Amino acid sequence: MAKFNSDLSRRGLLLGGAAVGAGTLLTACTSNEASPTEAQTKATDTGGNAAPGQKVVIGFSAPAADHGWIGAITSNAKAQAQAYSDVEFKSVEAGADAAAQRAALSTLVGQKPTVIVMLPYDGKELNSVGLAAMAAGIPVVNLDRAFPDARAYRTQIMGDNYGMGVAAADYIITQMRAKGVSNPIIGEIAGMDELELTQTRSKGFSDTLKAAGFKIANRRAARFTVDSGQQEASQLLQALPKMDALWNHDDDQGVGVLAAINQAGRSEFIMVGGAGSKKAMETIQADNTPLKATVTYSPSMASSAISLARLIGQNKGMADLVELQVPKEIVLASETITKENASDYIKLGF
Repeated sequence: MAKFNSDLSRRGLLLGGAAVGAGTLLTACTSNEASPTEAQTKATDTGGNAAPGQKVVIGFSAPAADHGWIGAITSNAKAQAQAYSDVEFKSVEAGADAAAQRAALSTLVGQKPTVIVMLPYDGKELNSVGLAAMAAGIPVVNLDRAFPDARAYRTQIMGDNYGMGVAAADYIITQMRAKGVSNPIIGEIAGMDELELTQTRSKGFSDTLKAAGFKIANRRAARFTVDSGQQEASQLLQALPKMDALWNHDDDQGVGVLAAINQAGRSEFIMVGGAGSKKAMETIQADNTPLKATVTYSPSMASSAISLARLIGQNKGMADLVELQVPKEIVLASETITKENASDYIKLGF
């Protein structure tokens, strides 16, 4: 990917971090209360593409903030829009499911904003809304959950779900080889199995382990919540009385996973998280639990989506690219955070 300038929050565009679906409400406080940091949102009217220009009305929709990552998506998008004097931010309630979000977005299309930014409950189910908006002349910037039809969006920005699994597996493989463990017992606690993103993460994880001659001994699917993480981890720990490594897809449900590990008095294995929450990074820094790393899937992508939507609405390209238009697809890399580099990343934690 080409170099981006500060006007477009280069840091936000290049970072990866952890996406999740709408599930049951969190029953323990994780990270949805936090406001965006300067590292997660960056935009100032100081010149170049960021200088005030044609007014842009950006319609926005995302699932309710029942999870720290989802909450950060919405707060980042709002904060980024407020940083531009030429952007009007018009958010619509997503409702309780895909059908409710479809209805809310249909109303928004009728109001004819300049651009729509959306994080769909499900890309396949909301594909028709993207097609309708595009047909009405309203460019769509789709966040995270891919539409199957490329005609349903002008630009799509998302994390690398397959790469997230690869990064988690690579870390485990490196650690096992360093310890001389040739046939490790590896567990996996996924997110919501009905979501394509969960399936893709698991495939990246299993494919990479298989290439190294390793395999997954037990896999459980949670719901991206603390309670479900604790419940599924308890069952996995019972199924595997000895374990060498564990990958948990999501740092919010990881709070419950660590609670189950602590309750079981287990510490013989290493754990890798997913998303890059501030709490997970602090735990990694403390180095007093099995959690030794997390692989990123950053909600800063919402900040970048707003910046991209503004440029699209003003018929501009990205300042550091030769092309005159914003790219069609942007996929963010998943980075591995350990005790050694956590201090560099913690300001990006949600």
